[in-house]
Amino acid sequence: MKKIAILGSTGSIGTQALDIIEKNPDKYKVTVLSCGKRTELLSEQINRFKPEVAVVAEESQAAELSKKHPDTEIIYGDDGLKKAASLGDHEMVLNALVGIRGLAPTYAAIEAGKNIALANKETLVTGGEVIMSAVRKNGVKMLPVDSEHSAIFQCLHAGMRKDVSRILLTASGGPFRGKSLKELENVSLEQALNHPNWDMGSKITIDSATMMNKGFEVIEARWLFDIDIDSIQVLVHPQSIVHSAVEFCDGSVIAQMGVPDMKVPIGLAFSYPDRLADLSEKLDMFSDGANLTFEKPDYDTFRCLSLAFEASKKGGTYPVVLNGANEVLVERFLKKEISFLDIQNTLEDVLNKHNPVYEPTLDQILEADREVRASI
Repeated sequence: MKKIAILGSTGSIGTQALDIIEKNPDKYKVTVLSCGKRTELLSEQINRFKPEVAVVAEESQAAELSKKHPDTEIIYGDDGLKKAASLGDHEMVLNALVGIRGLAPTYAAIEAGKNIALANKETLVTGGEVIMSAVRKNGVKMLPVDSEHSAIFQCLHAGMRKDVSRILLTASGGPFRGKSLKELENVSLEQALNHPNWDMGSKITIDSATMMNKGFEVIEARWLFDIDIDSIQVLVHPQSIVHSAVEFCDGSVIAQMGVPDMKVPIGLAFSYPDRLADLSEKLDMFSDGANLTFEKPDYDTFRCLSLAFEASKKGGTYPVVLNGANEVLVERFLKKEISFLDIQNTLEDVLNKHNPVYEPTLDQILEADREVRASI
């Protein structure tokens, strides 16, 4: 039985992961759960799964939950996340946190010899060099949970790594595919949150609408698969059936396909190299796969995507400030304090003004993140 710690258990990825675990009680046991604000749902999860440890954001939340769940150790804050990720006898940490707060607990878990199921792309966007160096040093597995990176991971098994010529990273295009800059000037929050294919948290859904999510996935793929950024091509694929593909030097293209369902990559990360049965509906090629289309991204309209490429090529702390500024700006858009296009326009200004640190340590990464948040 594999013991798993879930950071971010009340979000979309976390709740789907728990559904998988509940349906496979002979294979998996949850030892750690965590949440930010949704303590009522966390309390229900503690009752269902009886974890050894649960993590909340605030001390007051911990005190309240401790009264309800005396048999579970309730801890709190960023230090609590690092402690929960690294201590205990779990073999794997599913990092389903949102934002850069997933970086430090991932690093702590790797240093403690835990395998990582990664759904927190910001970990590699901001700390790719530090994290992957730690993965190699400690001999742990880094298994992708993003559907695109899970697809690439699977496709890479079709050949030798030295024979890979390109990674083809697919994108749905989000709710504003085909729109012009003029048409994006007055889009509403409700329109931006209306993703055509995926049911995700609000922050990731807005990132999908700006295509920043895809930009971050490009940076994540660069580190996860140790490939040059120029060897990653984004393809807009509105049907979200082809989750990504790999092109080999002989011209062969190997693609991974399936209906849009995050339980498949979550389950594969849990069970690899085996697979779990009946996680998703089966793909019907005569209907679901009958009309698959691919387009080039509009880099001029969706500047966030091109900014991610630029930040990755510049290196150092450029991706850190891109991520930190984006988190702040998306939160402001969700509060209706700024417009949709203010996100990408402000990000461009931030990158132009940034004075980078190269080969940053973990502390320097976190400091760069704090500085950019304070500057906006």
